[in-house]
Amino acid sequence: MTADYSAIRPGTDLPSYARELVRMHDAVIGGGRSGLQPRPLVARSWSRVLDVGLDPDAQNPRDPLPFADVLARRRASPLSLVIDDLRQTICSVADASQFLMVVTDADGIILWREGASRVRLRADVLGFEEGAEWTEELVGTNAIGTALAEASPVQLFSAEHFEAGQHPWYCTAAPVHDPRTGELLGIVDVSGPAMSLHPAIIALVETAVRLAETQLWRRHELRLERLRAEAAPLLAAVDGPLLLVDDHGWVAHTSGVAVQPRIAVPQEQRPLTVPGLGLCLPEPVPHGWLVRPTGPSARIEMHLDLTGTPTLVVSGAREGWRTALSARHAEILRLLHGAGPTGMSAAALSQALHGDSEHLVAVRAEVSRLRRVVGGVVESQPYRLSPGVSLRVTTAQPS
Repeated sequence: MTADYSAIRPGTDLPSYARELVRMHDAVIGGGRSGLQPRPLVARSWSRVLDVGLDPDAQNPRDPLPFADVLARRRASPLSLVIDDLRQTICSVADASQFLMVVTDADGIILWREGASRVRLRADVLGFEEGAEWTEELVGTNAIGTALAEASPVQLFSAEHFEAGQHPWYCTAAPVHDPRTGELLGIVDVSGPAMSLHPAIIALVETAVRLAETQLWRRHELRLERLRAEAAPLLAAVDGPLLLVDDHGWVAHTSGVAVQPRIAVPQEQRPLTVPGLGLCLPEPVPHGWLVRPTGPSARIEMHLDLTGTPTLVVSGAREGWRTALSARHAEILRLLHGAGPTGMSAAALSQALHGDSEHLVAVRAEVSRLRRVVGGVVESQPYRLSPGVSLRVTTAQPS
């Protein structure tokens, strides 16, 4: 992150600038002319919000979630692991009585809010409260919603907000990502009365986000360390190449094979192909999985039954199992079966499924979802069935 998204320049006269922004807001959104033009980020956001049809002079509906739903989202959010660190970083500064710290989930729903009671009361009037969704589509241009839309840090001052009711505020927000996967976890925001905006707010938010991501990574490392320690007696008794991974496929220990830091998510009774190990059947251990080769002679036999609802029947995986498939997943398996060992590129799969080679993202997402259903029996680059897997396809006879 960099500080080039600041809404003000050093030495800006905040009251005078706020009045200029109000005149600009009214002129530009009203379709008129203005000597002062919105920053590109603000102009993009206003354009998106106007396309949605929000009213700049109204307080558009907030409809906050029931608090029980907020609590459920808190429990599900990885940010619950670092909320105390965020509080300590942001709310311990000398002028914390002048602003609110707000933390949302990836949907823009406010899960936590901290700050002085007088600032919280002003925010309540605005609907800036726990359980409210602060996306652009619902409340117009604001740092939380615009940070989500732009996938970047945002600072807004006064009438850069779309709704007139938000003009007395500034807000500074930055996304927080899972340091392992890059997945968006939520937004950290600091908001307060517009005339109290200080240039150091950006550094405060950036520091808090960096600390949260660092702490999340450290917690990940500690979980892998604990998994290694708990599995140590088992590992000492097992010969041959193997992996010890957590429930999300992150590698805690490796023996006899070099692999990437993460493999496909293991599932019991679901075959899994791991580069360097070949076909494996994950074995559950406390808090993770032991992943070992099935052996050179072991094979997984699959039967794709297309005579009715697509169904996959798998044998050779200890007890065997069956699962219903979507029509799209069944079609992908049928195509890969027909392609044989040479497999298919993402572009070729896109052509077969969508009639063109432009749907690469959709194809990769579908294959990823297929792997979660049937296990890691599909290899990539190119996409193909794993060498230890055989597939038989039964289709309905023509009438």
